[in-house]
Amino acid sequence: MTHPPPLWKKSDASETLEDKVMRFTVGEDYRWDTLLLPYDIRATRAHAWGLAEIGILVKEEFDAIIEALDALTEQELSVRPEDEDSHTVIENHLTEALGDIGKKIHTGRSRNDQVLAALRLYLRDALRGIIQQTADMVRILCRWGEEGDHWLIPGYTHMQRAMPATVGLWTMGFAELLTVDIERLQETAKRINVSPLGSAAGYGIPGLALPRKKIAHRLGFDDIQEHVTAVQLSRGKLELDVVHALAQIAATCNRLASDIVLYHAAEFGFLKPADTYGTGSSIMPQKRNPDVPELVRASYHRMLAEMQLLASLPANLPSGYHRDLQLTKEAVLRAVHTASNITGAMAVVVRDMRFDKTRLDKAVSPELFATARAIGMVQEGTPFREAYRQTAGELDAIRKPPAEEALGAYRVDGYPGRCRPDIIIERLNRIDPKPEKPE
Repeated sequence: MTHPPPLWKKSDASETLEDKVMRFTVGEDYRWDTLLLPYDIRATRAHAWGLAEIGILVKEEFDAIIEALDALTEQELSVRPEDEDSHTVIENHLTEALGDIGKKIHTGRSRNDQVLAALRLYLRDALRGIIQQTADMVRILCRWGEEGDHWLIPGYTHMQRAMPATVGLWTMGFAELLTVDIERLQETAKRINVSPLGSAAGYGIPGLALPRKKIAHRLGFDDIQEHVTAVQLSRGKLELDVVHALAQIAATCNRLASDIVLYHAAEFGFLKPADTYGTGSSIMPQKRNPDVPELVRASYHRMLAEMQLLASLPANLPSGYHRDLQLTKEAVLRAVHTASNITGAMAVVVRDMRFDKTRLDKAVSPELFATARAIGMVQEGTPFREAYRQTAGELDAIRKPPAEEALGAYRVDGYPGRCRPDIIIERLNRIDPKPEKPE
């Protein structure tokens, strides 16, 4: 079976790349470009509109291109290694369907601005999905914050029992941090929502007055990158912005997952084994393993690897496009894929956590109330350092109060027994106004 030649091949057809070289230059791009293909088609529609605006395409040609693009969208889309990329798939389809009309579509653009337009359109949708999944997780954590704010649990420093906390306070710390992470990701999504179209290979198009801003607005971009040289200079930098923001979400999930794994251990036993996010051992019948939080914990490090590539790869490159930059696409797409998996899976984990209240109560030992005893002595007139020394010498005399009494000692919102999930939900609704689904 013969395939159309690459877009860069000259008409004499004398030059070709060896198969091994072709495989190396294409790499895994064809797989990732299958994700980008629908977005590349969307950007091609807008570019065709721009060409019609400046008279490169007459109305009949524009209508024919839009009809052919619609037909392509209805097919089961994929990019094969021999296609190189999504751009080749689109142009070959238009040329096969429309002949010379199809050959006009690449007027005024390069694969350099074409791929970035498709990538940014894809990222816009993907980041919105990750924000929604993270927001779902926050809402679940807030429900735990309300329900579990009277369930005492040890708070730890240096992995030693330190002071009383509650299940609600534990979950609300993560809920608040994830809300900040979402805000950061939203800011990043806005920064990358700029159109590269019309920059072509990085130096503009002579002779054509492409309506860059109108094309950008048709695609929902907030603006364009004004100076076309900025487009290739930003390659890797904007992707790094995205992965850094995603890594912040992954970092918060990493810490949450680490606690969850620990709390499932028999030595803690705060959480009961769950069927929806754990599996059994192939040899030990008694075991149930917290696989999902373990993988979430590990996946953060994969995110850091992609971030390191994006931080280091563009360094020391001269201005303009270089093939090195091809690898930035895979790095950001891998990171987005990982972040989506993390947030989707963790929403299930926090939804299905089940606490063993008997084990929680047993773990809340009297020494956790040493600080409360010292503060009580201060309130009766004893200087704090003296109260500290006396309490340290009389640890056996410390009593464990009932939960209601222990929590009643706290007077400030955000302390044990005084969680404010309503504040976090209100803040979240300003970010993601998606209504909470009834259980």
